[in-house]
Amino acid sequence: MTKSGLRSLTGTAKKVLPGGVQDGIRAGIQRFGTMTAPARMLPGFIIIGAQRSGTTSLYRLLSAHPDVVRPTASKGIGYFDLNYAKGQAWYQGHFPLSATARLATRPQAPQVFESSGYYAFHPLAADRIANDLPGVKLVMMLRDPVERAYSAHRHEFVRGFETEEFEPAIELEDSRLEGEVERLSVEPDYQSFHHRHHAYLCRGRYAEQIRRIRGAVGDDGLYLMDADDFFGDPSAEFQRLQAWLGLNNWIPEQIPAENAQPRSPMDPELRKRLRAYYEAPDNDLAVLMGRKPSWRRE
Repeated sequence: MTKSGLRSLTGTAKKVLPGGVQDGIRAGIQRFGTMTAPARMLPGFIIIGAQRSGTTSLYRLLSAHPDVVRPTASKGIGYFDLNYAKGQAWYQGHFPLSATARLATRPQAPQVFESSGYYAFHPLAADRIANDLPGVKLVMMLRDPVERAYSAHRHEFVRGFETEEFEPAIELEDSRLEGEVERLSVEPDYQSFHHRHHAYLCRGRYAEQIRRIRGAVGDDGLYLMDADDFFGDPSAEFQRLQAWLGLNNWIPEQIPAENAQPRSPMDPELRKRLRAYYEAPDNDLAVLMGRKPSWRRE
């Protein structure tokens, strides 16, 4: 079955079939992918986060590029963080068949990619990626960490993974996360609900994550994008990213909009406190980026 056929089947199933039947179809597609894994491609680059930083828009933009192929059925595979025990054949089964990609009319060999927003924050993901996909390029989008935290809380609250309002939730963060990184680091199959869903402030301390990721893939293996710069001048930022990825320069007809969710304004005093909280981490980030992030420019 072709990539477009799989997507069509999955999309139709979501509209007309009960959840149990949908799960069966999805499982069948995954089994077929795993069985044919040796004939399938592996990604040349991966969007690794940060969550709620504009990665969905970037994913859609790259998916439309004529020299790029996305996963067959889903945006985020979550292999290197949540599903690593399933093995590389399971992972490779999510990507197109090599023969299918070669038959497509393209001026150059296509690159496959995926986007999983938890990779950047998970303590083992970068090392796993470097070990299994040597030479792969990683892309990380960075957003004002105060805005990112507020958006992430709304995202988790709407999905039912959070019951507290924003301020109580960040007050609980340290106790919720206590010992979780250590356990994730020594128990490869462990999944931490709190680390994945409730790390509102920690996820915005980007410099810590960047150092760990660069330690795994090297300085040249990680590309940092400022979300405000991207949405402020998407054509210029996307052109630079294409050059770094080795893609032919392509000018899209339309730039996908930011995946924003409606929410009430943040309390000004709380915003001021959080901006102070991030002052030192943002200064550290500026050193790693070689420039101030957009949210710290005067």
